[in-house]
Order: sequence, then structure tokens, then C-alpha cells
Amino acid sequence: MVESGFELLSKDAHSSARRGRVTTQHGVIETPIFMPVGTQATVKAVFPWTLEEIDAQIILGNTYHLNLRPTSELVKQMGGLHKIMQWNRPILTDSGGFQVFSLAKLRTMREDGVEFKSHLDDRKIFLGPKESLDIQANLGSDIHMVLDECPPFPCEKADCAAAVNRTLRWAKTSREYAEEIGVFEKGNQVFGIVQGSTYEDLRRQCAEQLAELDFPGYAIGGVSVGEPEPEMLAQIAMTAPFMPENKPRYAMGIGTPTQLLKMVAQGVDMFDCVMPSRAARHGTAYTPWGKVNIRNERFKYDEVPLVPGLENAAQRFSKSYLRHLIIAGEPLGGMLLTLHNLHFYLAVMRQAREHLENGTYARWHLDWIARFENGDGTPH
Repeated sequence: MVESGFELLSKDAHSSARRGRVTTQHGVIETPIFMPVGTQATVKAVFPWTLEEIDAQIILGNTYHLNLRPTSELVKQMGGLHKIMQWNRPILTDSGGFQVFSLAKLRTMREDGVEFKSHLDDRKIFLGPKESLDIQANLGSDIHMVLDECPPFPCEKADCAAAVNRTLRWAKTSREYAEEIGVFEKGNQVFGIVQGSTYEDLRRQCAEQLAELDFPGYAIGGVSVGEPEPEMLAQIAMTAPFMPENKPRYAMGIGTPTQLLKMVAQGVDMFDCVMPSRAARHGTAYTPWGKVNIRNERFKYDEVPLVPGLENAAQRFSKSYLRHLIIAGEPLGGMLLTLHNLHFYLAVMRQAREHLENGTYARWHLDWIARFENGDGTPH
């Protein structure tokens, strides 16, 4: 049996929310947690030491993209992701499975993996379960993800079943290969990924068969691929109960602050999403009183920071100045809003952990969601 490095500290009495802790080679991750996305070995527009200042505990890299450039072999030769990024906390790497969905026009599915045509130079690349783990081992991440097939939405049940079965076959190959190349002996972890789209029986089948493979952790994949929010949350609700209670649960690629809190209530521990940084580059900021478009005319003479009391560099400046930077197209504007949004997401997760420890999560998260969804960004 492989150690998960996960400790379940407490459970909420009025929901399925959990307070936990994941231990890795590069540090401890307190859950529930949000993980900033660093696809190309960088979280866009933010220094690694600044991420530490806002208490980012773990960040992500992407296997497919990093293997195209600078290549995983180069990263290994240069000492691994942690060294080249100057980031000494945990790193999770995706398997390349999401690109099976997002680059559907550039790939050919095979029983033993996926053949891609590079979106950079059209050269052919093959990615199978073993190849994905080899790349992630080169990168030196703390948590590797198995290669899976992410079906689109909507998806016919027969096609979805085929994707689930292929995902399970690849997961078994990945589990055996991880043992063969000594992933667990090196102290690293591998997470399985549950697929099944909107089909509850397929989700359950996938979750239960993955659990038999005894991965150190499990993820919910195939969500936020075009379905409306109610469908997305329903997929989380139909999957989480069949995932092992003594292993961390990770919802991949989602979501908004309110979605995160709703999914915590459903028993999910870990999240990642490009939304806070992508929204920032377009002038959107998140506050406890709702999200705001900083370009709005009402902020032209606003002398108040975005969220007074949230201690980061963005709060040194007024909304008026931030508005000017975004409208003028100054890179500093996007940098400051990115920092703010990431810090805001992390702060919401910290508050969630505190309320779980105090036994007040259920009521608090409903009040928080109501205030956010009914707000216009004006403090009250």
C-alpha cells in the first residue's frame, strides 16, 4: 500500500466539507487549498517569492506544454522545476490529459496513448501513460497526474464509456509503471483521475475501480469543459462520495470563488484554475462584495484600495490608479490585479479552513456566497 501523505483532520457536521493536510517532499499543504496555475513554469505576472508572501502552498505546471518547450530533458538537466523556478514549495504537474480535450483538432487517439501535432511547429508527439510519467519525473514535481481521456460536453454515453474504460486502462498502466520507475520510493505521489462526464453510473464505476488501484490521491476530471454550473456541481456531487475518504480529492480546472466554496461543502480538498489571473488581465478583480470591472467609470475617482486589509502590493494603490493602468494598457495593472486575485482566492481558502476548524463552515459559506453573488463590489 502506498502512503498518501494525507491526514484527515476534521469533518464538518453539517456538510461534506473536510479539513486536511497533505505532506510532500517540498512541504505541507493545508486543505482545502487553491493552487495557482503555472503552465509554462511560471505563474503569469507574479514572482515566486511574491507567491510565498501571499501564502501559495502549491502551484501547477503542465506536462504537455513544458515538454514542448523548454523540454523535460532540459528541465531535468537544469536541476528540475523547483530549481529553475526558484520555488521551494510543492508542485503538481498535469498529465497532458486536458490537452486531449482542448487540442482535439490536433490529436489522434490510440489505445496506447495520444498522438499530437504540435501547436508550435506541427511536429508529431506521442504521449502515453508511461511517457507522461517519464516527463513528470524529469520535471521533478511532487504530485504527478495519470494520463486520462477527458471527454467533451455534451458527450454520448457510448463515447463517454469508451473514454472511461481507456482512462482506467491507462491508470492501471500508470500505477504499475510508477512502481517500476520508483516514483513512490523518491517520495513523490501519483493521483488517479475520475472521468464519466454527466453519467453518474460511469462516474461511480471510474471512481470505484480507480480506488482499487490505491493511488495516493484522486482527482475529478472532465468538469468545466463547457457545461453550465449546475451540471458541473452535479458531477462533483455524484463523484466525491465514491472517492476514498483517506486520500486527498482534487477538482481539476475550476472555478469561481463561490464554486470553490460549494465544492468544499461537497468534500473536495484541492482546486486549480486560471480564472483569477486571466480575469485580472482583462480588468476584473474579486472582492468579498462581488467581482468588479476596474475599467468602470465609477472607479475613476475612487481613492480606496480594492480590499483594505488584504496585505499585498496591490492594496498600496487606489482603484482609481489601478483603473488608469488597465485602461492605459500598462503591464503593471495586470500584474497588480493578478496578485490581488490570487491572494483573494488563497485568503478565501484560509477562511474556509478556519471555519472548518471552528465548526462554523456550513453557515459561513452560505452567507459568504450570498454576499458575493448579490454584491456589486461596494463594501458593506
